[in-house]
Amino acid sequence: MRSYCALYVDVGYLLAAAATRVTGTSLRKGIVVSYPDLVARLIKDAEAASGLPLLRLHWYDSGNRPGGNPDSTQEAIGMLPRVKLRLGRTSPQGEQKGVDLRIGLDLAAHGRNRSVDVIYLLSGDDDLSEAVEEAQSHGMQVVLMAVPDRSGKPHAVSRHLIREADDLIVLDGAVVDDTVHVRQLQPETEAPLSAAAAAAAVDVPLPGPRVAGRAAPSEVVGAEAAAAVSKPAAAAPRPTPAVLAGNKVPPVAASASAAPGRVVWSSASDGISGGERAATPVVGQRELDLIDDVCRGVLATWSITASATDRTRLVSQKPFIPGDLDRALLLDLSARLDRYDVEDHLRFLLRDHFWEQVRHLDR
Repeated sequence: MRSYCALYVDVGYLLAAAATRVTGTSLRKGIVVSYPDLVARLIKDAEAASGLPLLRLHWYDSGNRPGGNPDSTQEAIGMLPRVKLRLGRTSPQGEQKGVDLRIGLDLAAHGRNRSVDVIYLLSGDDDLSEAVEEAQSHGMQVVLMAVPDRSGKPHAVSRHLIREADDLIVLDGAVVDDTVHVRQLQPETEAPLSAAAAAAAVDVPLPGPRVAGRAAPSEVVGAEAAAAVSKPAAAAPRPTPAVLAGNKVPPVAASASAAPGRVVWSSASDGISGGERAATPVVGQRELDLIDDVCRGVLATWSITASATDRTRLVSQKPFIPGDLDRALLLDLSARLDRYDVEDHLRFLLRDHFWEQVRHLDR
């Protein structure tokens, strides 16, 4: 019987980590991706690492249409050779549901069936540790693949998951650099649509990244999906950290941080934190600086594609932070602190500082 390897891709982790490498933050709206090129490079790396032909690449994401159905971009990805589309669903709050479960069930089933000799798992999610152990109990090798950060280290991979896996390999940074690009800056003024164009316009729902790292591929509507997914939109030059930090978002002094007893607002999913806050642990200057850096980075990347209308809408929604921004904030702070879980008092500070930074957007 011929031997094969398989590749499981947690798309949420892949795109959040790739966006962080390219833009400095995990916000997926700031990037465009050439998916056929990215898939081909991932397959090549898995085959080179194992010395075996790839049986199949499993692409795990949340379906962006009602009922967990794929959008046009996901449809085009699913049509690529040796790619199996495995979709969860997106909740009304924009969070993914069922994706981790699908990965876990497939790991366990393929381990029992011994359909391949080694599985490469491109993910950093601690919740998959038990599924990895289950596959290993049937004699399967499970090797982690990680996206490198700008320093070349694996980005946001749970230590527990690393401990349970058979090995960890880090992708060549060129895999991301050659296939993922910064999205172009939107003009501040938008020309009105003609009556015909307005009638034909379609709002495509964005996927809901989970806190562990999910965010949305560029959307393509209609018959042009396959062509557009193979040829990414015009990409801007990759910004330097100085460019991102200088995008009309000046630093906020540490004195702006929330004090005990102050009402603090939470995210769209969490709502208001609920009245007076109890005394919280003392937060050091390093953590305060990291919180401010994360807020500036997320807002800088968001501003790349945000129109004047988007900025007005963001301010009008206060105190509720849009789900994609809130998840990017939490994921980025988790990565910067090198902690899988962010303590509640730091979450309060993070969201409080976010609104302080928003006040400076147009100054």
